[in-house]
Amino acid sequence: MTGQTIATAHWRALDRDGDDKCRLARVDHGWLLVGHARFRDDDGFAALDYVVRCDFEWHTLGADVAGRHGERDISLRLECNGGQWLLNEVDQPQVSGAKDVDLSFSPATNLMPLRRVMAAPTSVLKTRAAWLLYPDCDLRRLDQTYDAGSSVELVSYTATQTGYATQLCVDHSGFVTLYPGMWEGEVTHETT
Repeated sequence: MTGQTIATAHWRALDRDGDDKCRLARVDHGWLLVGHARFRDDDGFAALDYVVRCDFEWHTLGADVAGRHGERDISLRLECNGGQWLLNEVDQPQVSGAKDVDLSFSPATNLMPLRRVMAAPTSVLKTRAAWLLYPDCDLRRLDQTYDAGSSVELVSYTATQTGYATQLCVDHSGFVTLYPGMWEGEVTHETT
């Protein structure tokens, strides 16, 4: 991986057998997340590698997901240009205007909106994500609210379309360290 690594997160799944490891790096165009998710579900064992490219303001520019799940090969390329999304070169108007990608199989992509909450003058961020609903491999609109209240270490999260709400424990890197019932992890910070 090119760029300067800032932090590495390693999560253990709480709702199934699995783990996920992701590196955050600063690169020429902004930020890069490079991760490796491994888990077992009803479709078998999944070994998915992902890369998420972001600009300096933590908006998603694109993402790639590749690997194997059970007997299927997975190869997905997402691109975002001015809020218009493509999935494997096919227009995705249902997620037009989304600023983030949300990979449903990983807690890594909560990082982008959490970093914007940390930098914002107010503690509440309402944003739209292009939600990669896995294993269906299609994109859906997911309107999200992140409310840091008085502390960015405990953030209230809600997803409008699903009605899901929880409290996320967050490291100062922006990585989630506890996603109740789903993920628990730790973050290692690189020294420069």
